[in-house]
Amino acid sequence: MRTMTVSLSQQQASRVQQAVESGAYASNSEVVRDALRLWEQREEIRALELAKLKRAYDEGMASGAVRPVDAEALLEKFKDKALKRG
Repeated sequence: MRTMTVSLSQQQASRVQQAVESGAYASNSEVVRDALRLWEQREEIRALELAKLKRAYDEGMASGAVRPVDAEALLEKFKDKALKRG
């Protein structure tokens, strides 16, 4: 493994130390590696969500021309359908 120097705030360093002293982690390095794994997972999820949004946008753009919608008429239509279903 590669050794790297990282600067932490006093609070961050204290939390790392507490995690090791509590036995939750065997070393400071384990705490940092776990934090980096969580960060990587979050970044992957963010990239997947962004790709999903881009696909939805593209589908919306390809779905046809924009048309005006009367919100009140649409709501009434939904209410009528709901009443018919019971």
